[in-house]
Amino acid sequence: MNQKEFMQVVAPFQNKLFRLAKRLLVSKEEAEDATQEIMVKLWNKNKNLGAYTNVEAFAMTMTKNYCLDQLKSKRVVNSGSLTIDYQDQSINLENQIEDQNTLKWVEQCIEELTIAQRTIIQLREVEELEFSEIAKIVEMNETAVRVALSRARKTLKNKIEQIQNHGIKN
Repeated sequence: MNQKEFMQVVAPFQNKLFRLAKRLLVSKEEAEDATQEIMVKLWNKNKNLGAYTNVEAFAMTMTKNYCLDQLKSKRVVNSGSLTIDYQDQSINLENQIEDQNTLKWVEQCIEELTIAQRTIIQLREVEELEFSEIAKIVEMNETAVRVALSRARKTLKNKIEQIQNHGIKN
């Protein structure tokens, strides 16, 4: 596979790889490095990529594993935030501030989830992958993925409600 063919296969999901790396590593720079490293690994395997039925799932799994290895080896300090572009000119300033605060709370609550829950939230809610794809990437069965997602959502809901109702963050 030449470089042009390789990019045609990989380019459509390159941003997903970055977002997953960003979710796990938190640091933008670490996520960029991880994405670049995965792209190099994919390039090195480009002759065998045709053997994979789902190159995207394979790449996402590689990204997850690489990031987890980085977290284990470097003990990366989580100091980043969600990368969601939220701009709506029609909302008045008060609502914008309230929305920004809510987004900040959600980001903080997501960062407090386990790595597995953060990964599943990212893959399902942001990347909109199917449960079968997520199960392959996180190496769990579909039922376990659904349960983990349900628990993560419930945890987020409870924490956000507590913050909104009481202004308290545990």
